[in-house]
Formats: sequence, C-alpha cells, structure tokens
Amino acid sequence: MNGSLKKILISAFVLFISAMPIYSLELDMSVDEEIRKNYNPSKLELEQLPSIPETKTSAPSLPSLQELPDSISVPDKNYTPPSTLPSTPPKSTITIEQSHSTGRVKKSLPDTSIRNDITAIKIKKGTKFKVKSQTKVSDWNSAGAGMTFVSTELVTQRYLTIPAGTVFKGIIEESHPPQASGNGGLLVLKATSIQYNGKTYDINAKITKANSKKIFFNNIKGERKYWKNVAAQIDKGENFYKKTRRASTKLADNPVGVIISPIPTITGVVVYALNFAGSPLLAIASKGGHITLPAGTMYEIKLLEDAYIY
Repeated sequence: MNGSLKKILISAFVLFISAMPIYSLELDMSVDEEIRKNYNPSKLELEQLPSIPETKTSAPSLPSLQELPDSISVPDKNYTPPSTLPSTPPKSTITIEQSHSTGRVKKSLPDTSIRNDITAIKIKKGTKFKVKSQTKVSDWNSAGAGMTFVSTELVTQRYLTIPAGTVFKGIIEESHPPQASGNGGLLVLKATSIQYNGKTYDINAKITKANSKKIFFNNIKGERKYWKNVAAQIDKGENFYKKTRRASTKLADNPVGVIISPIPTITGVVVYALNFAGSPLLAIASKGGHITLPAGTMYEIKLLEDAYIY
C-alpha cells in the first residue's frame, strides 16, 4: 500500500515538472537552433528588402512676421485740449498718416461749433422785438424773397443785452395777389436770423404787428372787398334807376311824351331790383385789394422757440 502511494506521488511529481514553462522554453530554443542551421539571416541582400521611406529632417518653416511700418506715429506732446468741451461731445475720429520723414499724427478734433445749451446764452421763447423794415414788400413779391429789419429798442435778457440797431433778416414765406370773392392779397413774413457781435444766429420768429395793427396767424392781408362790391353793385342799379327817372321827367314835360314817360321809370325799377337781388352773386367775381408795406414800416417780431447766442 505504501509502495503504490509512493508511485502515485512520484508520477504526479514527474507530470508537474514536465508541465513547467522552462521545458517549453528549451523546446522553443531547439526549434530556433534548427532554423539557424538551415537559414543564415546575415546573408540577406539589402536590395531584396523594401525601400525605407524618406523622412524630412528639416524643421517646419515658421510663419513670417508682419512687416513693421517705417516709422511709428507718436501723439503730439504739445497738444492741449480745449478748455470748454461740449457736455456730450461726439466721437472724434483719429486719422493716423504714416510719413517717412516726420511720422506725425493728425487728429480731427470734435467740432466745438455744435450748439451747447449749457454754455450758450438763451433768448427765451416769446421774446418780442420792435423793428423797422428796410425793405418794401407787397403781394407782387414772390415767396422766398428776402427782407431786412433793424431793431428800434433795447431788449434785455439774463446775461445778454441786445441793443437797438440790431439787424434781423427775414423772408416772404408766402404771397399771392388779390383773388375772387373779394379776397385781398396775402403776405406771410418770417424772421429767420439775428446778427449779434458780428455773428449770425438762426431764429424762428413770426410777425405779430405791422404799423401797430395786430397780425393774426401771421397773415398780412389786403382789404377784403366782398361787401363793398355788393354795395357797389346795388349802387350801379340805383344810379341806373335815377337816370331813367330823369328821362321820364323830361318826357312828361312834352304833351306828346307824357304817354311814354312811365316806360323809362319802369325799366329803371326792374334793373334796380335785379341788381339788388343779384349783387351777392355778382360780387363773387370781383377781387379784393392789394397789400403793400413800404420801407420804414414798423413791425413786432416774436420768437416761436428759444434762440441761442454763443
């Protein structure tokens, strides 16, 4: 029993030893040795091998740097900003010009002539000026014709005094000659600018008086003659009636003419009645009066909105 157990243990040990990797390594080495005997790797010919691809050993080229300008522009150190700047100045556009000789920088500064309501002196809306016209105007003038006024009285505002003799410029905004239905000619005048300390400033003003007469809706009109023309038509009928009465009277002095003397009077009455009834219609075809304002006419100018003096 002990003998058979020993045999079993010896057989298991032999199998275990034969299964170890070292024995397979020896088997592999024997195969490799057999290959070396039949095939010599040192006798390989290089031309039988595939060509090796060429590799570029040079480094990739770097991107070229942007060319620098010939000269660098430097702001002018002597530049001093204006003492008074607008409250909300517009964006200034800086223009840089390259020059091979000097390399100066040219700048376009903000326009300081832009109206600044903070620093400007305001002439309030509704301010009135008494002026004298230097130009003769009439409804024969076309719209757009210019005219000149000169103030006759001093006008004082806060921080500002406008002396007598100040020049105002204006235009004829609208005009037309007399029209049918008895309408007179029309003039619409407007003051557009004032000259102060040698400078001209825009204004928006209308004419409120002409020769001390109030002007409504800024319309200076010629005389409306509709009712006068109605009366004139009635007068024409009345005058014709009077002529026929005189003719009837002369005929009545003659014994022969007494018979026909009433005929002129009856005709005069009929014409007079027709003229009286038709005078409103006949007056529609008639026109009103012309309007002419000579040089030296006194006006009153009123500002329609605030004006600014700088």
